[in-house]
Amino acid sequence: MRRFTLRTGIRWKITLAIAAVGALVTIALSLVVHSAARVSMLESAREVQLDRVQFISRNAEAGRKPPMGAKLNDPELPAELRRKVQSGRRGTYIQERPHGLPEVWAAVPLQNGQALSLHTQFQESANLIPDLDRALVVGGLAAVIGGSALGVLIGGQISRRLRKAAAAAQRVAHGDPDVRVRDAVGGVVRDETDDLARAVDAMADALQQRLEAERRVTADIAHELRTPVTGLLTAAELLPPGRPTELVRDRAQALRALVEDVLEVARLDSASERAELQDVALGEFVSRRVTALMPEATVRVVADEIVSTDPRRLERILGNLLANAARYGQPPIQVDVEGRVVRVRDHGPGFPDALLREGPSRFRTGSTDRAGVGHGLGLTIAEGQARVLGARLTFRNVAAPGGFDSEGTAAGAVAVLWLPEHAPTATGSFPVIKLPQG
Repeated sequence: MRRFTLRTGIRWKITLAIAAVGALVTIALSLVVHSAARVSMLESAREVQLDRVQFISRNAEAGRKPPMGAKLNDPELPAELRRKVQSGRRGTYIQERPHGLPEVWAAVPLQNGQALSLHTQFQESANLIPDLDRALVVGGLAAVIGGSALGVLIGGQISRRLRKAAAAAQRVAHGDPDVRVRDAVGGVVRDETDDLARAVDAMADALQQRLEAERRVTADIAHELRTPVTGLLTAAELLPPGRPTELVRDRAQALRALVEDVLEVARLDSASERAELQDVALGEFVSRRVTALMPEATVRVVADEIVSTDPRRLERILGNLLANAARYGQPPIQVDVEGRVVRVRDHGPGFPDALLREGPSRFRTGSTDRAGVGHGLGLTIAEGQARVLGARLTFRNVAAPGGFDSEGTAAGAVAVLWLPEHAPTATGSFPVIKLPQG
């Protein structure tokens, strides 16, 4: 059963967290302020009511009639306040009403033993408390909105820094050795993002050093093998004619080709190769080279175009693509030229899934359907040479007329070379194109 996951950005997570905390704090403070204000108002009402009833009691002692609202021995006097007055003490009492305003009672004992009481509704509550509640709600909403806006700003800054770090790390993963995540993140404020960037840069440097060491070892081994392999070929030429001699020569030739391919891969990995550019008519060039390399292949020029490229490296790419199609595919092999795009197609079982997902990998010849002799360096070299030309090499399979079957069998493999509109300069970079002012 697939687990449902909700993906949200760190900006909105921080915003929601600040909004939630702000709302909780606002609610808590509103409840405290509301309760404290109500208690304070009730205490003030008690004191006022007690002062009134004391003033009325002095008049009653002088023989004057109590004003309206004040009563002697009121039967509705709360029992608790009644007991306090009977004991000769004055007091106040708040009588809560389930569906109305509370009443404030005040009572004092008279000299003749009677109890004088006064009670009124707490009218201030009907006006001040609702106004206070509205003010607290408005203030709380303003605090939540302001906190959310602040969260968007802070979260947006962190999110941008993390996205820059991720983009730089992605470029490092794609083989750009000059990118540094720390420089890409930038900014004045220093936080955990900088620690992450430094860690990624350190990891990238360590990996780069390891890859460079492996490349040097590979290049040194291949270079050291050139002399004994050349000697082996020379010695094989001196052997008497026969089937064993042919086998030795064939294997020695294959070994020399492997050594040369390994050296070429090492040079391409070092990123020191530079294209020697010439202007060539792509359709005519591809037609002549394909005819020389594989006469049985068909060439179709849909649209010719003059391109600035390195003819030697372009011929190397074409040769490797044609050799791969002949070795692992099936005829007919067709080459199409359309503008700056060159397509090489065979009608075999197609490229393996691993190659389509990850691209060419050295010393991997493909699936069993496309397996054979070779060491898996042909497409790796073609991709490396395309990178030197500033071009892009892609791979895909062609579905049969009825579509792919249950095993994913294709009706052919297509390698597409996309030559750039602006070729790399002698330094390996690309020229700066000035856009027209509009």
